Amino acid sequence: MRWFVLLVMWALSGEAMAAEFFLIPESNPRPVYPIALQRAGIIGDVRVRFTVNFDGSVGKVSILQSDHHDLAEATRVAIEQWRFKPWTVEDGRPAEQEVIAPMQFRFNTTLPLHTNQWLKELRCRDLNEVIVHTAEQSWVDSAAFHYTRAYLSNAFSTTTLSPERRLALIARLNRKVPIIVRQCLNNPTSRYVRYLPEEIRKML
Repeated sequence: MRWFVLLVMWALSGEAMAAEFFLIPESNPRPVYPIALQRAGIIGDVRVRFTVNFDGSVGKVSILQSDHHDLAEATRVAIEQWRFKPWTVEDGRPAEQEVIAPMQFRFNTTLPLHTNQWLKELRCRDLNEVIVHTAEQSWVDSAAFHYTRAYLSNAFSTTTLSPERRLALIARLNRKVPIIVRQCLNNPTSRYVRYLPEEIRKML
């Protein structure tokens, strides 16, 4: 998941002289990207407003905009845990500072550079090595399927596919996971891509 947050803010006193200070993060856990949304290929943005108090605590968290209720909730839960370095209320420094921050929920950006090439070269035997140690209900989360969903959700794919079409393809992939796995188990020397839905295979 990619995420961005404004961590440096400055404040001005009501005087002619400006008192500048910085919010210094001490503990800022990332929002947890809900696994159900990842599986479904749902990505989205959230804008959140909160107040940082002089003791470093965070309060008054409110969601200004969100593409999905669960993304908003994940953001709220994370922000409420955030802590900043405390400061002294003097020389024009306020007792609290309001922050408005954007959060982006996307697939992990540390995917292979050419994900489609990696997927096309992936052999079933490599998938099988992971699958045999994984419970069936978790097959859908293995790297091959995660990377396939990520590829369908990258910038190129989202400009060529409508959101509805992209989500429909991911749903079809997820439904076919047990079939793909069993085909790979029976044909370890075949390529993983061979058993993908034809429309997805053509996009790689």
